[in-house]
Amino acid sequence: MSVVDSVLARIPQRYRELAIRHRELLKFGIVGGITFLIDTGIFYALKLTVLSHKPVTSKIIAVLVATLVSYVLNREWSFRTRGGRQRHSEATLYFVISGIGVGLYSAPLWVSRYLLHLQTPYTSRFVEEIADFTAAQIVGLLLGMAFRWWAFRKWVFPTDRADEGAPERDHARVS
Repeated sequence: MSVVDSVLARIPQRYRELAIRHRELLKFGIVGGITFLIDTGIFYALKLTVLSHKPVTSKIIAVLVATLVSYVLNREWSFRTRGGRQRHSEATLYFVISGIGVGLYSAPLWVSRYLLHLQTPYTSRFVEEIADFTAAQIVGLLLGMAFRWWAFRKWVFPTDRADEGAPERDHARVS
């Protein structure tokens, strides 16, 4: 029994059908959770050490690393049965869209810091940290994630490979 089968077996029947119907979104969300941890860890590691005076740069670096991990996980797991494109075209589109996503992830932090001045000396260090987390890790994440979900499905992994007649990736594996 695969890991997916064993997890599905533990979900109550009415939720199991919902999980199966929305499995791509659930997988995308799980990948997002993993990359959120990567992004947050790198962001704070940089922001609190070597890039303490450059929080937006810290955020951009963190998102770029998380994006690399995200590409591999989304391509090989979340959207495994979609795409139908040459790998280099797919990767180019993925990273262009992710580049736009980096702007969406970083923009709320930039607004918080440089337009609203939610940073020391204008506010306390505690307020600065709460504002940074809210702007970068919540608002930015939600904006970027919503955009990327829509754009990946529309342009990077647009259709089911079986519908296009393209060679299928391993459909024998359980989605």
